[in-house]
Amino acid sequence: MTPPPTRTGHTRSATALLAVLTPAMLATVIASDMANLMLPAIGERFGASEAELAWVVTGFLLMFSVGIPFYGRVSDRLSLRHLFGFALAAYAAGSLICALAPALPPLVLGRIVMGVGAAGLPVLSIIAVTRLMPDHQRGMGIGVVSAATGIGTAAGPAIGGGIGQALGWPALFWMMLIVALALLPAAWRVLPGDRPAGTGRLDLPGGILLGLGAGLTLYGITQAQVTGLTAPSSWAALLAAAAAFALFARRTLRLTDPFVPPTLFTTPAYRAAVAVAFLAMAVNLGAMVLVPLLVVDVNGLQPGAGALVMIPAGVAVTVLSPLIGRLADRVPTRLLVLSGLAAVGLSSLVLSTFAGGDSVIPAGLGILGLSVGVFFVLTPIISAAAGALPPHQAGAGLGILQGAQFLGAGTGPALLGALVTARQHTGAGALNPLHAPHDGAAYSDAFLAMAAIAALALIAALRLRTAPTPAPSGPVPSGPSIPPPPR
Repeated sequence: MTPPPTRTGHTRSATALLAVLTPAMLATVIASDMANLMLPAIGERFGASEAELAWVVTGFLLMFSVGIPFYGRVSDRLSLRHLFGFALAAYAAGSLICALAPALPPLVLGRIVMGVGAAGLPVLSIIAVTRLMPDHQRGMGIGVVSAATGIGTAAGPAIGGGIGQALGWPALFWMMLIVALALLPAAWRVLPGDRPAGTGRLDLPGGILLGLGAGLTLYGITQAQVTGLTAPSSWAALLAAAAAFALFARRTLRLTDPFVPPTLFTTPAYRAAVAVAFLAMAVNLGAMVLVPLLVVDVNGLQPGAGALVMIPAGVAVTVLSPLIGRLADRVPTRLLVLSGLAAVGLSSLVLSTFAGGDSVIPAGLGILGLSVGVFFVLTPIISAAAGALPPHQAGAGLGILQGAQFLGAGTGPALLGALVTARQHTGAGALNPLHAPHDGAAYSDAFLAMAAIAALALIAALRLRTAPTPAPSGPVPSGPSIPPPPR
C-alpha cells in the first residue's frame, strides 16, 4: 500500500485551510449559475439564438463533468498545491477570456476553460480536507466547505442578476477573475507541495472514456429537457454515452492498473455512498428547480418573489452545515444518513400533498426540510467514504463520488422536469390521494417521485458504516499538521 504524504514541518491551523477552500467552492457554485439570467442580454449583444446561447452553460457543465474524475485520479500522483494552482489559473484564464469576448464563440471558449478549472476546485477541496485534517475534525471540515454550496446556490442567481443588470454581464467574469487571482497565492501557501508516491502509469484512455461517457450523458439529458428524448441530439448522445461507458468497463476489467481501480467497489460502504450521493442530489436539485417553477406557474408569483421561497433553505443550510459536520465526527454515519433521507422523503411528501395550494408556505417548508435533510446525507457519506478508502485510492474514490453527485444533480431536474411536462399534457389528477388543491397535480406527481427516490436511497444507505471514526481520548488539537511550502 502506498503511504500517504508525510506531514512534517510547522503546524498550520484548520482555519487557514478552510479560508482558502470555502471561497473556492463558493466561486465554483456561483460560476455555474450566474450567467443564466444574463443569457438574454448576451444574446441581444451577439445576435445569438437560444440554441447557440445554451452553449454558454453547456460548455461549462460538460468540462465540469469530464474534469471531476480526472482531478480526483491525478491527485493520487501530483501535489495538491500544483493541482489546485492549475485549477485556479485555468478558472482565472477562462474568466478573462469571457470578460473580453468580442463575440459568442470566444465567450463559449472562455466558459469551457472556466469549466476545466472549476472541475478541480470541489473535488480537490474535499480531498484536501480528508488528507490534511485529523479524522476527528474531517466531518466538520467537510461541513464548512459544503456550506459554500448552500450559499452559492442561493446567491448565484442573485449575483448574476444584480451585478449583471447594474454593471453588465462582463462584470461577472471580471469579479470571478479577481476572486481566482486572490485565492491563488493563498492556496499555494496553505496546500502541501508533497507529491504522493503513486504507483503505475495513469490510464489516460480510460479516463477519457469515463469523462466522455459522463459528458455525453449530461449533454443528452440536457437536450432531452429542451427538445425531448425523441430528438436526435438527445438519444444519439445517450447512446454514445452508453458505448463510452461500455468501453470504459471493458478496459477497466482488462488492465492491471485502470483509471478507476475495481477494488474501490469491493467496499460496501463506498458502493452505498456513491449510490446515495447520486440519488440524494437528483432529488435535491430536482426540488431546487421545481419548487420555484411551482410557485410561479401555479401560485402566480413573479420570478423575483418566487425566489424568496428558497432563501430560508439556503440560510438554514449555510448555518447548519458546520454543525452537521461536527455531528458526522461523533454520531454513527448510518444514523445520520438515514435520518436525513427520512427528512428528504417526508419533505417530498409535504410538497406533493400541498403543491398548488393557496399558500406558498408549505412549498417553503418543504424545500427547507429537504435541503437540510440532504446535507445530513452528503456530509457524513463523504466523510465515511474517505475513511473507508485506502490512502492511495482516496483521490480516485472521492473523484468518482463527486462525479456521481454531479451526474445526479444534472439527471434529477431533467427527468423530473420531463415528468411534469408529460403529466401536464395528460391533464390527469394527482396520484397522491392526499393532494387536495385543484392545480399543481403534475408537480405533485414529480414530488411523489422524489419521495420514491428517497426511499431507494434509504435502502442503499443500509450498507453504510454503522459507526463514526472514534475521536481521540486526549485533548483535541487546535488544528491539523499541514506541511509548509518547501524553502
